[in-house]
Amino acid sequence: MLAAAYEMLSEAGLGGFSIDAVSRRSGVAKMTIYRHWPSRAALLLDACSRMATPAEVPATGDLRGDILQLASGVARQMQSKRWSSLLPSIIDAAERDPELAALHARQNAAVTAAFRAVIDRAKSSGELPDGVDTTAMIAMVMGPLVYRRWFSRETIEPAFVETVVDNALRTFRAVPVARPKD
Repeated sequence: MLAAAYEMLSEAGLGGFSIDAVSRRSGVAKMTIYRHWPSRAALLLDACSRMATPAEVPATGDLRGDILQLASGVARQMQSKRWSSLLPSIIDAAERDPELAALHARQNAAVTAAFRAVIDRAKSSGELPDGVDTTAMIAMVMGPLVYRRWFSRETIEPAFVETVVDNALRTFRAVPVARPKD
């Protein structure tokens, strides 16, 4: 049932998602679906939660390699049919629905967790200054990818991903470390 629900979301987005359609696709009676998920929203939340799988924390040996591996993975996902058709719907619906807003926050946390781990490791090893704002650095990597995918609608070429990562590293390696005042 959940696989059918996820497929429906991938194909039709939130607007085309219904218990009736999931029932037809899965061959499972609506009453059975309602026994597991009391509402369309509950099934929708469960199916959407499968969308963002946490990336493994890479260990390429250097910060650039780690961030590049993560950013390249996100770029590939953004260009996949499932993400490209579903994520904008979730973002839109999250503006009006607190349950979907919470789901969107969980998905964001799953997508960015490996970035956070890599950046924190780089701060600990001295590869990045302690004063680096982890969230800002992730935004500087993710922002151009999101822009290119959903606003300019250009493909996200590997060379573009490298440029984005290099720009972020140049910027954040130069961040002065905040010193306590005497």
